[in-house]
Amino acid sequence: MEYQALAKDILSHVGGRENISSLVHCATRLRFRLKDSNKANAEGLKANPGVIMVVESGGQFQVVIGNHVNNVWQAVRDEAGITDDTPTDANDKDEKSSLFGRMIDIVSGIFTPFIGIMAASGILKGLLALAVVCGWLTTTSGTYQIWFAASDALFFFFPLVLGYTAGKKFGGNAFVTMAIGGALTHPLMIKAFEASQMPEAVSETFFGIPVTFINYSSSVIPIIIAAWASCLLEKQCNKFLHSAVKNFFSPLICIAVIVPLTFLVIGPVATLLSQGLAYGYQAIYQFAPWLAGAALGAMWQVCVIFGLHWGLVPLMINNLAVFGQDTMLPILLPAVLGQVGAVVGIFLRTRDPRQKILAGSAATAGIFGITEPAVYGLTLPLRRPFIFGCIAGAIGGAIVGFSDSHVYSFGFANVFTLAQMIPPGGVDSTLWGGIAGTLVAFVLACIMTFVAGLPSVTPAATVVTKPIATPPGENEILAPMTGTVLALEQVPDATFATGVLGEGTAIIPLDNKVIAPFAGEVASLFQTKHAIGLLSDSGIELLIHVGIDTVKLDGKPFTAHVSVGDKVQPGDLLLEFDREAILAAGYSLSTPIIISNSDSFRGVTTVAATSVESGMPLLTVNR
Repeated sequence: MEYQALAKDILSHVGGRENISSLVHCATRLRFRLKDSNKANAEGLKANPGVIMVVESGGQFQVVIGNHVNNVWQAVRDEAGITDDTPTDANDKDEKSSLFGRMIDIVSGIFTPFIGIMAASGILKGLLALAVVCGWLTTTSGTYQIWFAASDALFFFFPLVLGYTAGKKFGGNAFVTMAIGGALTHPLMIKAFEASQMPEAVSETFFGIPVTFINYSSSVIPIIIAAWASCLLEKQCNKFLHSAVKNFFSPLICIAVIVPLTFLVIGPVATLLSQGLAYGYQAIYQFAPWLAGAALGAMWQVCVIFGLHWGLVPLMINNLAVFGQDTMLPILLPAVLGQVGAVVGIFLRTRDPRQKILAGSAATAGIFGITEPAVYGLTLPLRRPFIFGCIAGAIGGAIVGFSDSHVYSFGFANVFTLAQMIPPGGVDSTLWGGIAGTLVAFVLACIMTFVAGLPSVTPAATVVTKPIATPPGENEILAPMTGTVLALEQVPDATFATGVLGEGTAIIPLDNKVIAPFAGEVASLFQTKHAIGLLSDSGIELLIHVGIDTVKLDGKPFTAHVSVGDKVQPGDLLLEFDREAILAAGYSLSTPIIISNSDSFRGVTTVAATSVESGMPLLTVNR
């Protein structure tokens, strides 16, 4: 249910179903392509506690959710009525989006659907390499061969998988483009390629035109270009063919034309382009490996923030296809572990229990390559830890580049990348250099953050509750907590949102305390301590309900500091709650603040802006 409420809020803030051209997700983000980006409300969406961050980049409206993004993605699809058969508006062009932005959008749209299995396959390959080096398995054993087939299948049949996702992205029949990818890796074509490598090979032709056979297994660029050409041809065919025959004649024309065209023109040209990109990168890398390592190590997390890192993914895969190895991925590992080291430094240094809990979970996710919780939740808001993580990533990347470290299978930068860096011939200095660079980045970021990453902490003895500057009038209600002000109708619970219980507003708290908003007495206190009712001296009945459905937590995250009948003054502490525990349990922190007897007044006005500090004016009743 909490995913459905979050999905509804996300849909309302992206402009509704009718404003969505396409929706995919990666490891932590929902990636929308919107018809009109002006209809989206990024600031409003950021106020939802279920959203870590909103980023608009590369022609995409990116909503950072976290590790449970797949559940939210499915909930958004269900709420919007989007299915796998729903056509995407692939040709929608945001005039504000640059050519580079549209290219990033295309690349991410093609690769994100299978990001999980791609990472898993790379990890399994690395673990197999480690098992061989340690003598646990041999390459001739049945166990090794079965697991190797499992880890290599995706990459060997890459044209088949990319054909499907590229077809979806370009708005054509994905099964047609998948068939084109299948033709590139068909056993007959592989056999023809092997035969063409023999000294006595005879040149094959297609209607008299010589064919250059190439091994397209694990290739990337040829099938993407071929899929684009197929989708373009399909749309033209659909314009002219009668509806009674186009469902099978359009695919017929596409595979009959595009498959030969790919073997004759698209494939050879795209292969030359692939080789040009690979050798171009290699030339830059060879010029100054340490400089390339420092630049990539410093800027990788900046690219991740804006979603621009997808522009490098095809280059890494292309390097593996052309050379059988890649030097870019090892450089990125120190950049990732630099941010992990920064959050570990925060964990060791901070006295804030909320920061400590968040740092622990973010560090765990970061070790496995998911740095968004660390970056958006801690290092970027605190600034210096993010900068220290980037500096440490640059130094570690320079060490990895200087060591000429490689990976021999694709994955995403995480702790398992170290296993993928084991050379086929056994452990050598390139692996040790990669390990050294990664450890330097982690330790350096941790130390710098621990020493200078956080502002000075006020000693506990001097921390006092902020006094109420001006006592509230008899018609005024102060904010009982610090946080983001939310209109009542935006609360993800119909009972509160419809105003059945009374008029008021809501706050998404940024701290863990509830204070008295006026002078009065405690009229009621729920046994689970998640909600409290107050009666002001002037006759205002107020309900403060911390979170949505938090009654199900049976009072565990809540501590009451008052009892029913207690007299209270503005600023008195009423309740404390564990904000992180509520979020970890999957509940919304939206806290309705309801005037239960609002029918006794002419109206209720919210006087606070989009955010408010506890003790400041929040509501006014009109008598």
